[in-house]
Amino acid sequence: MSQEKKVLYTGKTHTTGGRDGAARSADGRLDVKLSAPGSAAPGTNPEQMLAAGWSACFIGAMGLAAQKMKVALPPDTAVDAEIDLAVADSAYSLQARLNVSVPGVEAELAQALVDAAHQTCPYSKATRGNIDVVVTVV
Repeated sequence: MSQEKKVLYTGKTHTTGGRDGAARSADGRLDVKLSAPGSAAPGTNPEQMLAAGWSACFIGAMGLAAQKMKVALPPDTAVDAEIDLAVADSAYSLQARLNVSVPGVEAELAQALVDAAHQTCPYSKATRGNIDVVVTVV
């Protein structure tokens, strides 16, 4: 039996022009020009935005894991996210690498935090089984 979900937040954007367009959030806090990856045109691309969103969410999930484990997550915890736009046989796909730095935390505990975060982060859940993802403690 499925449980009713309580929506905590809804991000709303309006995008025009595709990869060479613009995106703006309904509240006006996000207002970006878009450009294709590798283009010299001003703006960002969807892969960079996914990398930023996923890495921020992932650190949040690590914070929740740290609370449950009763340990302090270092304030300089960082995720370097790499999102690849790939093509094979004319079909486009994504793949990702999350390189996680947890300074001053022993390797075993850092790995436990990262593993827990990867199980609970909504971005990790959304991509699980859909794209290749490698998560590494660095």
